Amino acid sequence: MSHTTEWKTHLYLFEEDRTTKARVELDTGTTKLTGHGTARCNPADADVPEIGDELAAARAMQDLGAQLKRLAFSDMGDAGTRPRAGAPWATPSD
Repeated sequence: MSHTTEWKTHLYLFEEDRTTKARVELDTGTTKLTGHGTARCNPADADVPEIGDELAAARAMQDLGAQLKRLAFSDMGDAGTRPRAGAPWATPSD
């Protein structure tokens, strides 16, 4: 069975007072999820906005990934199946 779909994402970055916040939005067509991440520049470090952008974006995407994994596990349960114990992508915290 062949299947092709497109999911749309938007990443927004906001910087103020040496703090960068990121919001990443995912729209699958049936579900919308939003991940959040923050990066703070140490006062002793040089302010390099690109580093804050990268860290905040990575954290927002990690948050989104965790939400997506929880959703997949919930959908698996609804379908009458569970993640295989010991699978590398199925951690005890999931």
